[in-house]
Amino acid sequence: MNSQVAERPMEILLVDDNPGDVRLTAEALKDGKVENKLHTAKDGMEAIAFLRRKGRYTDAPRPDLILLDLNMPRMNGRQVLAEIKEDSALRHIPVVILTGSREMDDIVNMYDLHANCYVTKPIDFEQFTMMVKSITDFWLTIVKLPSEAS
Repeated sequence: MNSQVAERPMEILLVDDNPGDVRLTAEALKDGKVENKLHTAKDGMEAIAFLRRKGRYTDAPRPDLILLDLNMPRMNGRQVLAEIKEDSALRHIPVVILTGSREMDDIVNMYDLHANCYVTKPIDFEQFTMMVKSITDFWLTIVKLPSEAS
């Protein structure tokens, strides 16, 4: 079990421009086994500001997990993932691509950019809830992650 679970709530950054998906994810996380604090960014620019603690995010916590949509305005998920994985201070944060795209080119591209996994959003609420719970159970309770000091 991830030792961080006992110490504090898990910090999750959800990067998604769809308010409905943000609401569904928040509801699914609320019902989950893992105590967490959900932070949201509506596009890639906001996500990078959060991760680099710029502007209004100077006190932002380092996320334990990033849930990243692909298709967003201003800066898309591909660009965000590339920046995260090129930054030595951020690259160890697991990034789960959570998207509606089933395109093989997108899947291959995300793994080429070192995504930790690629998950297609189900349309059904119950399946969506189960998927979010499975992701958080796996990444936040089973997997051993490096600490920020690593």
